[in-house]
Amino acid sequence: MTFYPVEFVGIKPYLGWQGIVPSKAAKMAEKSVDLMTSKLIDVQALFEKIEPKRIAKDLQPVLDKLARQMIDEVMNQEARLMWLATPYLVKETIYRQAVSQMPEVAEEMMLDIRDNIEEFLDLKGLVVEHLTADKTLTNEIFLKCGEEEFKFIKISGLYFGFLFGIIQAIVWYFNDSWWLLPLGGLIVGWATNWLALKMIFNPKKEINIFGIKMHGLFIKRQPEVAAEYSKIVSAKILTVERMFDRIFRGKASDKMVTILHGHIKRAIDNQVGLSKNIYQLFAGTKKYDQLKNMAAVRFVESLPHSIHRTFDYAENALDLETTMREKMSELSPDEFEAVLRPAFQEDEWILILVGAVLGGLAGLGQLAFLFS
Repeated sequence: MTFYPVEFVGIKPYLGWQGIVPSKAAKMAEKSVDLMTSKLIDVQALFEKIEPKRIAKDLQPVLDKLARQMIDEVMNQEARLMWLATPYLVKETIYRQAVSQMPEVAEEMMLDIRDNIEEFLDLKGLVVEHLTADKTLTNEIFLKCGEEEFKFIKISGLYFGFLFGIIQAIVWYFNDSWWLLPLGGLIVGWATNWLALKMIFNPKKEINIFGIKMHGLFIKRQPEVAAEYSKIVSAKILTVERMFDRIFRGKASDKMVTILHGHIKRAIDNQVGLSKNIYQLFAGTKKYDQLKNMAAVRFVESLPHSIHRTFDYAENALDLETTMREKMSELSPDEFEAVLRPAFQEDEWILILVGAVLGGLAGLGQLAFLFS
């Protein structure tokens, strides 16, 4: 009932059921991202690990090709006759000048992204949007991180039910009023679920009672859970591909485009001499400015499709899985509890109430069996 069904089954809104976690996917995602951004990930510090020069080096081959294509497309569109008449050696000089500027453009671009990453990368929006769209992934995070705890909840009904059942049998021996079995079943069902949920997170620190060590089941598995959680998040949510896609297509993409345009235009202006002078001579200053605008647009359109060449390096440089695992291992028990607690906290009373109702029904079943 906590996780399934993933989508609502029944007649909305009055009759039916959807797993508690999938039905609150957006809220669960917001709680998860609050933990990530406040305790586990410093986006600015994370992206400081990326070396702009290395990004420029990885992009060099594709940017060289792009520079040539960009010049040909713009010149053929804006000054086709002039470009056809331009000697081969002159064209090659213009190409070389353009290509020589591209590493600097890529490096400056990455410096701007790195220094303003919190503005360009909407981390919260990325996580919430992805987890809300993929409810099975939200389930997976809780199910894998709390795998041992969910096993305990299933088996605890057997252990606690048996112990409480002995007490119930003793009471029944002295007082066999018909209502005691349904009432006892209701109490046992409620107490079993309540106690199981409490034992998952409490006590926060290990205590010793008459030689018996007691520690919250989830809390004592912190290193193991940290490794699993970090693995899922880095591999399926905060991937390098998704983060860069968010940078170029997110809420701040307009500002990103403006910055990239500025870099391209400056790069073109820095090609002092042949390329600039020829074009201004034949087409005029106004046309030259249009050329710069077209080149900038072409570059911005092509970059998101080329940036994938840097992903292997960026992934190794960021090393998000290790960063998150180390940070999570250092969380206090109260902070660490927040990783799994939302799965139970949302409508927890329903789960306990269902346990009580099922216990009451079991008591009625016992009553019917005894008097049959």
